[in-house]
Amino acid sequence: MDVDTRVLRYFVAVAEQLSFTRAAEQLFVSQPALSRQIRQLESDLRITLFERTSREVRLSPVGEALLPLARTLIADWQAAQRVARGIAAVESRVLRIGFEATGAGPLTTRARTAFAARHPDVTIEPKRFDWGGEVAALRDGLVDVAFLWLPADTTGLHTEIVAVEQRMVGLAAGHRLASWDSVSILDLRDEPLMWTRKAPKYWVDWWAVNPRPDGSEPVWGPENDNVEEMLEHVAANVAICIGPQSMATYYARPDLVWRPITDVPPLRIAFARPAASTNPLAAAFAAVVRELSEVDVSER
Repeated sequence: MDVDTRVLRYFVAVAEQLSFTRAAEQLFVSQPALSRQIRQLESDLRITLFERTSREVRLSPVGEALLPLARTLIADWQAAQRVARGIAAVESRVLRIGFEATGAGPLTTRARTAFAARHPDVTIEPKRFDWGGEVAALRDGLVDVAFLWLPADTTGLHTEIVAVEQRMVGLAAGHRLASWDSVSILDLRDEPLMWTRKAPKYWVDWWAVNPRPDGSEPVWGPENDNVEEMLEHVAANVAICIGPQSMATYYARPDLVWRPITDVPPLRIAFARPAASTNPLAAAFAAVVRELSEVDVSER
């Protein structure tokens, strides 16, 4: 029988979470749909992968044996796609650059401009992703290089820090804190904060500064799938958001204000490409980014 790698990803997610609810949230599918897919897989294979009770989900002995093999199959197919797409891009003289929101700020555009001047025969394709999606795009071969907002899972990637930005709070123009010059993270203690399910929990927690210095958890506001949705909520004074300094410039609106948060670590932005990449265009672009990077050696 043929098995869709998507279904194998579902199996791995449930096996790692040992919870259909948490796995469904991670995969952005409904729990009933996930349960149906797993039961269909068990039916097709004529085996039991999970032992289910009213209180817990456990891997069966067969499921435990299948798990490492499923991970290998997924990784191998991912690598095959990455290699094939990478070769096609090189042959077409195309460089695909992944980023989210503002990427690495001014460095992103400067690097693209400098690279284009040195390689006029190469077509540059910027590829925008939402909330950490550029990491998966690198692994799937959808992009050749990417600017990553850390923290991120950089397993299998070659990375180097190329930019650092202060974190800012985005507020509605009429918000009570809008007239302040700067804020502390504890000044935001009672403010509903925008968040997303599209990114890993550790990524969301880092941006939210969760837990706060006093041990408290942020007040979670509405969810969003992308920066435009996030800013619509903020402009309506429904919630606040936290973003990098470049967002204050690139997403300037008359109904929004941005204020620096003085007591949280800055955003570190990494330039990344697959560690096994032999793409000469990616290497050439990396050299340009490194040359233009203004990050002090001590920050790397």
